[in-house]
Amino acid sequence: MQVISVIIISVLISCSSVRLKEIKSEVAESYLKGGNVYFQKGEYDQALLYFNRALEIDPKYAEAYYGRGSVYCYSKKKQFEQAISDLTKALEINPEYVEAYINRGFVYGEKGEFDQAISDFNKALEINPMSCEAYINRGAVYREKGEYGRSLSDFTKALEINPKNAKAYNNRGIIYGEIEQYDRAISDFSKALEIDPGYTLAYYNRGFFYYLKEDYDKSWNDINQARESGYQIPPEFLNQLRKVSGREK
Repeated sequence: MQVISVIIISVLISCSSVRLKEIKSEVAESYLKGGNVYFQKGEYDQALLYFNRALEIDPKYAEAYYGRGSVYCYSKKKQFEQAISDLTKALEINPEYVEAYINRGFVYGEKGEFDQAISDFNKALEINPMSCEAYINRGAVYREKGEYGRSLSDFTKALEINPKNAKAYNNRGIIYGEIEQYDRAISDFSKALEIDPGYTLAYYNRGFFYYLKEDYDKSWNDINQARESGYQIPPEFLNQLRKVSGREK
């Protein structure tokens, strides 16, 4: 009877331990979800509190490191070193974490460490060759390096994967504009606006290239649309547009 009692107690302790781990996992997940909600709302301080709490409960929670790293990356404080540290930790826990490679690559790009950024985007694409975001981000870094052919290729590949990605059209339009293919640039900005009529940056960009084509009426139409939507037009550009068009707005 004593042996049976010991076995029963041992089983109960084991079951209790398993259930405790399950509860901790559930609680950590609830904090992660809360952090993600606050992050999407742009309430980064609150998001940080929730991701911290999730990591206190589960120090090996890759998604929580990713979430906290994203806060460090996108908040106004721009805490890039902390972001890299957290995203690296997420990747140590889960080496197949595509989104963590993309975000860490973005941070490296923001720091001007372009080769490191490209390396991370390459890794993301090795894991998921259909990652539209990896192509868009790598294309943006190639643009910063002045490698317009590669940049153009990446934005085009992103659009093959997702033909409804307004950001890819806008970014490709910028490249076309920079290599002086203005009609193609304007076409891409127009496509971006068909997909997302509220995309104020695309209005500004299209207006700018209409200006370069000396189509000032269309330029003003787009610039005014961007201004009405709250986009801050560079004053020097406005002054130049007024000068050459003979219009105030």
